[in-house]
Amino acid sequence: MDDPQSRFTRLYDQNYRRVLAYALTHAEPHTAEDIASETFLIAWRRLGDLGDPALPWLLGVARNLLRKQRGHGHRRRVLAERIAELTGPADLAVWDVAEHVVERETALAAVAGLSERDLEVLSLVNWHGLEPRQAAKVMGCSSTAFFVRLHRARKRLAKALENGPAPAPRPASPKVAREAAR
Repeated sequence: MDDPQSRFTRLYDQNYRRVLAYALTHAEPHTAEDIASETFLIAWRRLGDLGDPALPWLLGVARNLLRKQRGHGHRRRVLAERIAELTGPADLAVWDVAEHVVERETALAAVAGLSERDLEVLSLVNWHGLEPRQAAKVMGCSSTAFFVRLHRARKRLAKALENGPAPAPRPASPKVAREAAR
C-alpha cells in the first residue's frame, strides 16, 4: 500500500488538469485556479474518503466550492460566454462562415437559454467525459435522478435547436415611436 504522500501525488498528477478544466468552465481563470487548489487541499485532508475513480469526488468538491463562491446567475453567464469563446476565429476559418453563422448563433442562443442545471448536467457528460453514474455523484443525486435530468436537458436543448433563435423585434413605425415618446 502506498504512503499517503505518494497516493496524493499520483492523485494530483492524474486529476489536477481535469479539475481545473471543470472550474474554468464555471469561473474566471484566477478563481478557477483557487477552486482547483482548494479542491486538492480538501482531498489531502480527506484522502481516506476518496474512492476509485477519484475524479467524480473531486469534481463534486469543486462544484460545491464554486456554488459557495458565486451566485447561480453569474456562473450561467460565464459558462455561456465560455461556450461562445470556444468557437473563435480559428474554428470559423475552417468553415464557410456564411453557411454556419446562423447555425452558430442558433446553437449559442439555445445553450444560453438553458437553465444552469441543464448546462451542468450536459457539461459533466459531454465536456468532462464522465459516465452518468459518476456525474450523479458530482451532482449529489442518485443515478436514476441524473439519467432523468440528462434526458430532459437533452430534450430541451434539442427543442431549442429545432426552434432556432427568436425573431428580432420589428422596429416601431414612426407614428408609434412619436406616441411612445410623449
